[in-house]
Amino acid sequence: MPSTGKLSNSVAIVTAAGAGIGEAIAKMFAREGAAVALVDINADDLRRVETEIVGAGGRVHALRVDVTRSQDVSAMVQEVVKRFGTVDILINAAGGFHRLAPITDISDEEWNRVIDLNLKSAFYCSRAVAPIMMEKKKGRIISIASGAGIAPNPFAPSYIPYSAAKAGVIGFTKALARDLGAYGITVNTVSPGTTRTPRVVKVRDAASLERIAAQNPMKVLVEPEDSAEAVLYLASPEARYVTGVNLNVNAGNLM
Repeated sequence: MPSTGKLSNSVAIVTAAGAGIGEAIAKMFAREGAAVALVDINADDLRRVETEIVGAGGRVHALRVDVTRSQDVSAMVQEVVKRFGTVDILINAAGGFHRLAPITDISDEEWNRVIDLNLKSAFYCSRAVAPIMMEKKKGRIISIASGAGIAPNPFAPSYIPYSAAKAGVIGFTKALARDLGAYGITVNTVSPGTTRTPRVVKVRDAASLERIAAQNPMKVLVEPEDSAEAVLYLASPEARYVTGVNLNVNAGNLM
């Protein structure tokens, strides 16, 4: 991979880097010259992505971390600083949901798990890197939200805990952008629509994916790399004054 690029001499942490959008971001960042800390709970996925990036000439450090645990996140950030010297960019890509269900069928445990995975993880990771970025008066924090956090899907049952968590991520991002702006730190979100990730392909059949694509004005499903490109822009020098923004990547599904 080239030693120069939009993110040369930068150190990035990417959570959920073992698959899907997180993987696409990690690989794109490495191609653009960043040293990337790959963070995921799945050790097999981590090893695969690490091997592929190293094989292409990238600099990475893989860390198996449960980002819903505050102490694990703090230890992870300390390890990244020990390895690479600093943190310039944080990508909060961890997230997901379990199932579609009416509110009467959602247990306390299910609600808490989805909130922890999507919202609390973004808080823990952002809190852990903030002092590093504040001292340098420079940094980027970008979280992956979702169209589900903006409006319910009119064509399917609502992902109630997931929608609440992703709406929280968007609100958290705006508040954090205001607080950290004076330190030269930008804080933004990218909200993908239904994306052709391995998980989505696994749980939905081809006909279902075709119906979802047909609902978009552009009649396509977005790919993980489409969201990665949006994240790359927000992490790049060209976006130095873009903060508090939620950037939709959904083929026009939400306007």
